[in-house]
Amino acid sequence: MLKSWILVGVGLLAAGSAAAQEGGIALLKADTDITNTDSLQRGARNFMNYCSGCHSMKYLRYNRMAADLKIPEAELQKNLMFTTDKSFDGINSAMPADASTWFGKLPPDLSLIARAREGGADYIYSYLKGFYVDKSRPWGVNNLYLQASAMPHVLWQLQGLQKPVFKPGPNGTGGTQVELVGVEPMTPGTMKPEEYDQFVRDITNFLDYAAEPIKAKRQSMGIFVILFLLVFFVFAYLLKKEYWKDVH
Repeated sequence: MLKSWILVGVGLLAAGSAAAQEGGIALLKADTDITNTDSLQRGARNFMNYCSGCHSMKYLRYNRMAADLKIPEAELQKNLMFTTDKSFDGINSAMPADASTWFGKLPPDLSLIARAREGGADYIYSYLKGFYVDKSRPWGVNNLYLQASAMPHVLWQLQGLQKPVFKPGPNGTGGTQVELVGVEPMTPGTMKPEEYDQFVRDITNFLDYAAEPIKAKRQSMGIFVILFLLVFFVFAYLLKKEYWKDVH
């Protein structure tokens, strides 16, 4: 029995390790915190300014976002609502209906991306930091974590350009082949590396929140539920002892 549990544990660890990688390259740690309201507000601003032109978040309403992130109504309408004047609408992109011809397909809705992708927030954070120059691609860039991505690097001015890093590795037939192992800076951007990291982390944090707006409340509520069950267990045990004392 113990051996079976050990095998199950090893299997889960292996699955977790596999899920933490995309294309064999380990994901970066996002270290997001959905209880950090300041970060979520910055992430909402960054998303609306750089992402909402192409990507929608139709399952998240403006008024829900404003209430959760403590954004005043006037500021919401002035700075974050670009495609509607109704705060109860979902967040729709500004892309026209025929935009699929621009990228080969419509950019996906990002409402649930943090839950849909293996790696969750770590994948989003890694992806936004993983663009590199590839002149063979239509937009001149590729991505370390999603090869042949159709998305252009819309944040390149902030991050700067990166070049791929290759090294020889086994090809499975006894020979060697060149494989992509990472990226390194090529030209600087308008942001320092640590500033860009925080910029991307804020977007990631916002997308993590958007995938489950109730998540922070659910987690905090879970602590009280566990405490209640522990207290209830004590009283239930004492009651059981009282009922069974005559039997024993």
